[in-house]
Amino acid sequence: MKVKIGKYVNWFGPFQLAEKLLFWMDKDDDRVYNFGHFLAYGTFKDEMIDLFDNDQDETWLYKFLSWIHSKKHRKVKIHIDPWDTWNMDSTLSMIILPMLKQLKDTKHGAPWTDDEDVPDGLGLRSTEAPPKKDEWDTDANHFKRWDWIMDEMIWTFEQLQPNYDWEEQYHSGNIEFKSELLDNGMYELKRGPNDTSTFDKEGHRAHADRIKNGLRLFGKYYLSLWD
Repeated sequence: MKVKIGKYVNWFGPFQLAEKLLFWMDKDDDRVYNFGHFLAYGTFKDEMIDLFDNDQDETWLYKFLSWIHSKKHRKVKIHIDPWDTWNMDSTLSMIILPMLKQLKDTKHGAPWTDDEDVPDGLGLRSTEAPPKKDEWDTDANHFKRWDWIMDEMIWTFEQLQPNYDWEEQYHSGNIEFKSELLDNGMYELKRGPNDTSTFDKEGHRAHADRIKNGLRLFGKYYLSLWD
């Protein structure tokens, strides 16, 4: 597999051009904005206006810069080899894990999450948060819930790395089998006298269930994986 994905194409319009031309001024200076407005619409404005006002006529410069932007495309080159899909889940887990870790370290916000996706009693649910001052505010646990969900997704894909066998920890002792001839001429495989092997069935089931839940969370919040 070879993957090369370039940066997003940034918009460069009249207001960005104004910042470049008036480079000695602070970009938040009203004069920079006013000049950008002139480049975009042919008129100066002393006050901020709605940039999405459809009554404004765009200048030839605005249209030209828009045309240039339409010709720019994000560079994406992806080559998939046959062995990448022999165990596609393992291949994807190697890519997903470092991306999730980086996203958690660099994220600037959190999506809306459901209380049912975090444990009760850990102070993560909205019902466990102090009353909101305004009904439109996010609750005090909004970001905590997303951090917990991200941690569960990261933990899940750590378990699914191709060089990690999470099931091994639930087996212990030495395994010895012997075959015993039955009256019907068939052989039955039985534990040998030196077999000391044990299997933590409940621990294994709990671990597997946590992985399944992590995958469920990954699918549910897939469209929320943004920075």
